Amino acid sequence: MPNFLIISSTEDIASMNIRERLLTSSQYQFHQIDSMWHDNIVYEFSGFYEQEEKNSQIEGNRIYLGLTNTSLIHLDDLKSVETEINVDNIIIASRHRSKTSRPALLVHTTGNWGLEAEYGGNPRELSFASALLRKSGFLSLIFNSQKVSLGEFAIDVEVTHHGPSILKKPLIFIELGSSREEWTNILAAEVVANSIIDAILRFLQYNENNDHKIGLGFGGTHYAPNFSRLEQENNIAFSFICPKYFIKDLDNSMIDQMIEKTVEKIDFFVIDWKGTNSEEKQHLIRILNEYNIPIRKTKDFK
Repeated sequence: MPNFLIISSTEDIASMNIRERLLTSSQYQFHQIDSMWHDNIVYEFSGFYEQEEKNSQIEGNRIYLGLTNTSLIHLDDLKSVETEINVDNIIIASRHRSKTSRPALLVHTTGNWGLEAEYGGNPRELSFASALLRKSGFLSLIFNSQKVSLGEFAIDVEVTHHGPSILKKPLIFIELGSSREEWTNILAAEVVANSIIDAILRFLQYNENNDHKIGLGFGGTHYAPNFSRLEQENNIAFSFICPKYFIKDLDNSMIDQMIEKTVEKIDFFVIDWKGTNSEEKQHLIRILNEYNIPIRKTKDFK
């Protein structure tokens, strides 16, 4: 039975807003436990109010809510030896920044494709990732945002980027963006909080159903619209997505990381054909052909 750790940071106002919505929800409850994590009190999920079907679905799984005083993208040590809690998957509740300050709810895995690691993690290092957990986060954001009048919020999958990259547990970021107005928006934070809990339920269901194909994505822009569409319309999930502007930096060591650090078995390499130019395709396919994994185009899927 997998256990989950939801992480918030005192350095992030959106993260703390999401944490408060988790702790004050009218749908479910957390309770304080004796364990500490990162020198802060830990809460554990108690269950849903009057929703026995959901409670039975998570029976045997532990969901912890932890707090760190460290910047989330620089969270390079889980300090597991200092706590009694054991976790298998991590969901990080975070703010999102963008130049346009567009209101958005987002999900992505982490790691750095290039030689620079300005925003946490190590150069040319990917985190561990679960494709099913990342897809669960995405579809949960869509589902929960449609239940309320949230306004003009985009729901996006981002390509793999920023830190941390060194943690040994699969993780995703679920984010609220993209300016202070959204970071302090109580309703938007509530949507993210509910999506985090819903993502765990979906993840458990996906694993039980065992009906998804797992892909590694290549090409396209930062907000990965073609991969987002594929996940909404097909039983396919992506762990890592490398954008077009880093394809020429890929080599066997990075492809090896994408495969080995995805906790599920990889079924396809999937290329956003229109989202890559001829030079990028040539460089990428030459490397991918060395692996015994089928290569597909995003347009091959309905």
